[in-house]
Amino acid sequence: MVDKEEVRPQHNSHHFLLVAYGVQSHINPGRVLAHRLTRLGIDGSVLATLSIPVASYRRMFPDATMAETATDGIISYVPCSDGVDDGSWPKDADDRALRRRASSENLSAIVARFADRGQPVTCVICTMIFVPVLDVAREHNIPVAIYWIQPATLLAINYHYFHGYNELITSHATDPTYKVCLPGLSCPLQIGNFPSFLIDMSGSEMSKAIIELFQELFKYIDQLRPKVLLNTFDELEANVIREMKKHFDVFTVGPMVGSSTEARIHLFKHDNVDKKRYMEWLQAHPEKSVVYVSFGSVTKNSKRQMDEIIGGLRQCGRPYLLVVRKDGLEDDDENNHNLEDTQSQLGMVVEWCDQLEVLSHSAVGCFVSHCGWNSTIEAVVSGVPVIGVPNMLDQLTNIYLIEEEWGIGIKGERNNDGVVTGTELARCIELVMGESPKAMAIRERSKALKEIAQASVNAGGSAEKNLRDFIKTIQVNDTFCMDGIMSVNKAIAEN
Repeated sequence: MVDKEEVRPQHNSHHFLLVAYGVQSHINPGRVLAHRLTRLGIDGSVLATLSIPVASYRRMFPDATMAETATDGIISYVPCSDGVDDGSWPKDADDRALRRRASSENLSAIVARFADRGQPVTCVICTMIFVPVLDVAREHNIPVAIYWIQPATLLAINYHYFHGYNELITSHATDPTYKVCLPGLSCPLQIGNFPSFLIDMSGSEMSKAIIELFQELFKYIDQLRPKVLLNTFDELEANVIREMKKHFDVFTVGPMVGSSTEARIHLFKHDNVDKKRYMEWLQAHPEKSVVYVSFGSVTKNSKRQMDEIIGGLRQCGRPYLLVVRKDGLEDDDENNHNLEDTQSQLGMVVEWCDQLEVLSHSAVGCFVSHCGWNSTIEAVVSGVPVIGVPNMLDQLTNIYLIEEEWGIGIKGERNNDGVVTGTELARCIELVMGESPKAMAIRERSKALKEIAQASVNAGGSAEKNLRDFIKTIQVNDTFCMDGIMSVNKAIAEN
């Protein structure tokens, strides 16, 4: 149960304000980072607040009012309005500008309120491209840190795109097999494994918006060299992290995955009755026997793709837990997918589940995933092999890492219609869960990476050490260089 926070003056060494987009892939790692920062403080010396958009706040805290600050007993949550507050993506450049102004004004008011209450913000941390944070940090002269919630490989790709490689990448965007050599990457990367917005030639408004935001972010980074927190760990991406340290003040603080036993607040509605049902179902199955299938909080599947997935699960003959969100189907008529027919002795279908708890269960033998970074890093921490069905954004790069760099899974190949067939899915499941030398190698590698990941987040591990080092740098760091920020703003205005 989340209560309204009793606001009172506190004498903290630090008050970190983390600002996240209103999607699960930003909120989850933001919450985990806020928790870890707070727990590193001695006698309440570190305070952390997570700012989320109003639409997300309403879903997470339906009983709270917009004037309240909620708490989970460890960190605080505060809503920030973007002027629209419906959770939608901006329609065009004018809409983006309107929301940026509103977000900046309301985030600035949040910072001012904390100062008035005797809880002044001493550092703002933003999840990647939440640009209004930069405006507010300038206004209040507060240090900023960037929280990169994707793999370091994606940081390198985006950095190099804006530092000399954009023409090479865009000129070959229609050739998915063309290979590009980027500094720090151990192998040339095929165009088809680049994030979708960098190779999108359709004129998509979303792709254009993301590129503009990243372009502005890297201009700030080039001028001011802020701290960059990476949700990864050194052993996972050693070469690229080493390369990025030439350009950024980097702290690897991952994997940012919460404990499966801690109380967590979710963006999606659920109840304990459903959770009890699927956990009891898992408990009834042998170790590493269940196929877990989930495509995240954003991806939508067509009727044909869902039918193929269900067909492949039946074909493989293994027990499966399939997550299908109500809004995860492109068709309005859910009954077209015959989901009720899948409620057989082999499978269970749910609208939502506590993914980390499911992946942590001994019965789960593989994870059919869209390969978002949160899901990927949770699979790594849980030691569960991955069958990737990527669709967009960072997912295309993440499956490359999963299959080619780490050897903990395989990619489900799409046919000429862009569909992963049931036969292909069944083939992939057997390749991961069967007894072939390749399947056993994937499982062994998954187990080994799990042990390395867990060591990094244990007390005294690299994640804790690097996070402590980050806090120390903020304690001795100069405040924001106003001349530097003004010069960046001028450069952005002139371009």
